[in-house]
Amino acid sequence: MRSRFHVAALLLAGSLLLGACSHHFGPGIADLPASQGWQPLPIGSWVLNDGLEARSMVFCPRDTCTRQGFAAVIALQGEQARGMEKALSESPASLGQAFARLAAAKAAERRKAQRKLKKKPDAKPEARSATDIARIDSSEAKGVLVTIRSLDTVGRQAVTAILYGREADRLVLALAVSETAEAARRDAEAAWRGR
Repeated sequence: MRSRFHVAALLLAGSLLLGACSHHFGPGIADLPASQGWQPLPIGSWVLNDGLEARSMVFCPRDTCTRQGFAAVIALQGEQARGMEKALSESPASLGQAFARLAAAKAAERRKAQRKLKKKPDAKPEARSATDIARIDSSEAKGVLVTIRSLDTVGRQAVTAILYGREADRLVLALAVSETAEAARRDAEAAWRGR
């Protein structure tokens, strides 16, 4: 009798913990349903940036989907919203350049640390990818399509489609990542409709 009570208490505690975590998952995106392999991701407690609201995020893993993908709807407010809108509207290439500068700074730090240890620093790596940016504005939203292509492997690429627009004082972004421009744009449009 006593061991059954412990098992029942353990099952009750486990179900309460699972129930408490369930609100951390987003609502999903209606046009990217679970029946097609899309799984909602937990968003409740991981977003720590002030002014950022994660509304929904879904992922379609390779084992359940013919093409792997990611889609999300987020909203920004305040200075973050103004800065992101300006970057996306005026110079979306600057976002890619900012990431490249960040990677270059990290590489420079590694080379500096190697010099301090009296090791020969690694040579600067050659560019292994190229980035193309195109506008995909529509009547509903403005947008940007970012394609990162491998220079080492022909046909290997990742594409991000970003649609954005204002809702009162918030900048809402629907984004999708896929292997092809058509899939990324289609998934971003699905996320935009579900915002």
